Amino acid sequence: MQIIIVFIIFTLVIILFSLEKVSVDIIIIAMLICLMATGILTPSEAFSGYGTDFIMILASIFVISGALQQTGILDLIGSRFLKVARVKPGFLLTYIIAAVGMTSAFMNNITVTAMFIAPVTSVSRMMKINSSRLLMPVAYASILGGTCTLIGTSTNIAVSGYLEQNGMQPLGMFEMLPIGLVFFLTGLIYMVTIGRKLLPDRKDETMTVEFNLRAYISEVVITSDSKLIGQNIFTSSLSKSGFRILNIIRNDINFQPDNSSLLMGGDTIIIEGNVDDLLIIKETSGIEIRADLLTEKALQNENIKLAEILVTPQSDFVNITLKEANFNQRYGLVVVAINRYGQTIKQKLGSIILRVGDILLVQGTADRINFLKTNRKICMMADFKPLVYRKRKGRLTLLFFILGIVAGSLNLLPLSAALMSSAMMIILIKAISIEKAYQAIDWRMLIMIGGMAALGLALKNTGGAAWLANKIVYFCSPFGVIAILAGFIILTVFLTQPMSNAASALLVLPIALETANQLHVNPRTFAIAVMLSASVSLITPFEPSCLLVYGPGKYKFMDFVKTGSLLTVVLMLIMLWLIPYFWPF
Repeated sequence: MQIIIVFIIFTLVIILFSLEKVSVDIIIIAMLICLMATGILTPSEAFSGYGTDFIMILASIFVISGALQQTGILDLIGSRFLKVARVKPGFLLTYIIAAVGMTSAFMNNITVTAMFIAPVTSVSRMMKINSSRLLMPVAYASILGGTCTLIGTSTNIAVSGYLEQNGMQPLGMFEMLPIGLVFFLTGLIYMVTIGRKLLPDRKDETMTVEFNLRAYISEVVITSDSKLIGQNIFTSSLSKSGFRILNIIRNDINFQPDNSSLLMGGDTIIIEGNVDDLLIIKETSGIEIRADLLTEKALQNENIKLAEILVTPQSDFVNITLKEANFNQRYGLVVVAINRYGQTIKQKLGSIILRVGDILLVQGTADRINFLKTNRKICMMADFKPLVYRKRKGRLTLLFFILGIVAGSLNLLPLSAALMSSAMMIILIKAISIEKAYQAIDWRMLIMIGGMAALGLALKNTGGAAWLANKIVYFCSPFGVIAILAGFIILTVFLTQPMSNAASALLVLPIALETANQLHVNPRTFAIAVMLSASVSLITPFEPSCLLVYGPGKYKFMDFVKTGSLLTVVLMLIMLWLIPYFWPF
């Protein structure tokens, strides 16, 4: 009976992850409660995943990454794009892929992707290259670069922790480097040759055209006999009719109204709403519609600016609405529209639950926009301006990080202790404040990884993993061990489409290990195959790094299928060839 319950929970988790209607951390917490309520896991077993050192390794990496951003070290890499673009434009794509991949080898790939989007977009505008030609390679490079080291991706760390929990040797810092380098070089060669020809070339539009604002934002003038004169802007009959007032042009001065602003005759108002509804109230309100004259200059000038904000996994407003995030009051900006996977949302913005990859078109004062650029949890899709390089603290941060990696790699300290020491020293030198250090940690990811480890334990304890392994061995054994290994590679790649890399790896891992034991072969071979398969699934844009570039690159679903499918197949064949060589059966 317990096996059936575990399989039901297993299936529900996959479905809920793929639907993305409920936050990942909520799904995991509900799953843990169910496992404990049904007696499948004790409380200590359910939370055992959070007591392992790989959680501290991940947390330390997040803190160190945050410090590298705060000190401006990582922005130096982005600023190099500008110089390379001017001197050697022909090598730009190669340089971008190499820089992203090398950085991603030592940082979380999602963080690296988010960090490189702004400078790469800026370079594409300067070089008059459409961003769709550069951003997908950024995502792929960050994913493949992360396969080179233990700390390059959360998937590697999670799998290593699971192996250690089950009495096996954890992964070494550079154990995957040989095959990781082959993956990365294969991806590099592919993207600068075949992949370059498959990448779409979509024209970068102005913000008003990109968000299709001309059909929804109107310019109206308050006539001298209008009933609106003297009314408070936000309680006026115009606002009550469902229109949102963005800004006002009065005596050639363009400004954003506040709660005390009153309407005056001759005011030109930029409003958001349906033009057909506007025509209905035109006569009663005393306004003249000049929608045909609307230009981007009406929405921004020296004081009022438009900007695009990319919602990243680190953003504070993921999986909540703008209203719940108190966005307007918190940042002093008005959200004009939301672009989600190429589709523009302009109605009831306050009630839209924001997702990773959404692009917010915001309007506000130039000071507010510039201030927001210093917030490292917000990715501004604007001209890239690196943070001021804090030379001394930046170098010390990099030094402590390198020392932590060396100490962990040479077993002078356990890797968790080495990286925790690095993070502690970085905080002590005030390269990052303690508050921002906590903010830099992706708590949702930690909750998800710890919870998925518990689900793997439930599969093992109830015999679910052994039952599935029996079936796999029974049906596939006539085809040989390589065929069974290929089956697990394909299964993991398939599951990674609707789920995160780490989640899919931790779901398949207990079944793969049990299968290896029944076949009397090296379980580490199967573990490495599952782990790497979760990191080379480039077929769809559901991987977080791909989701981040989906909107900025103006991609379509089939763009990833067309460009990533062949590369994924090539990488899977490389795995079948090299994994048994480096980790013999």
